[in-house]
Amino acid sequence: MELIRDVRSLQASHRGCVATIGTFDGIHLGHQAVLRQVVNQSIELKLPSVVIVFEPLPGEYLSPANAPARLMSFREKFYSIDSQGIDRLLTLTFNEKLKNMSANQFVEDIFVNGLGVEYLVFGDDFRFGNNREGDISFTQRLGNINNFAVVPTSTVEFEGERISSTRIRQALAASDFILAKSLLGRSYSISGRVVFGRQMGRTLGFPTANLELGRLSSPLSGVYAVKVNGPTMSDLRGVANIGVRPTVNDNTRANLEVHLLDFDAEIYGQRIDVTFLSKIREEKKFSSLDELKVNIENDLRTAHDWFKSNPFLN
Repeated sequence: MELIRDVRSLQASHRGCVATIGTFDGIHLGHQAVLRQVVNQSIELKLPSVVIVFEPLPGEYLSPANAPARLMSFREKFYSIDSQGIDRLLTLTFNEKLKNMSANQFVEDIFVNGLGVEYLVFGDDFRFGNNREGDISFTQRLGNINNFAVVPTSTVEFEGERISSTRIRQALAASDFILAKSLLGRSYSISGRVVFGRQMGRTLGFPTANLELGRLSSPLSGVYAVKVNGPTMSDLRGVANIGVRPTVNDNTRANLEVHLLDFDAEIYGQRIDVTFLSKIREEKKFSSLDELKVNIENDLRTAHDWFKSNPFLN
């Protein structure tokens, strides 16, 4: 899949396509249905398929402290969209210029002059442009004027409720990983590169793999039983902590660190996938490193017991 970094990178060769636009956080079953619709229409019209996303997400730019936690880093989103058979991914830099752009100007600059869209798959809840005036009826009206079709997406439901990124965040916050899997079409995981940390886990006798989260905040917080996959490992069991490590006063941004059970090898620099299976406890601040060590030992025992009791869930 070709990555086009912002509208300024568009070339004449990019004109003429079937497109869709949105935040696409999580690439859940609803998103996947939209992407199938785009791919099928692109095959029928013999045109490239394009997904348009924003980076950073609008909420992250407008209110970083209150923005919804990302389900996916941009890298994860790229590879997930690529796996759906999309030809091109256009990222629009969300900044003051884009924030203040009218919906009319957006259609002209992006859909008409930029991409030469011929067929646009449009979510019924998506809005764009200053004051969010660009809804589906507005876009269909501009599409008629500029000779491109605007077709709404179909709502995808699970157990009578619409599948959405918000619903998945709620499921994760409640540690309902079975529901999250039903909405995503896969188990929820976070991937990232293993980087050097402060070596605190190794000092305590529990070495951990520290991952770059690639997002302002995480939809998960606490200690979890997980399985880990990577270039040198397959479905390894582990215990993960997502949080700010209050006992050692590490920082205010969430970190992900994983202790792998029955595994002892250097994996710095590798990209690994951490799949979350069950929550063990909330993150806590302990009065000493000795108390922290005792609780880590308890976490490992709890994880071992969970894996033993749930052989078919891991």
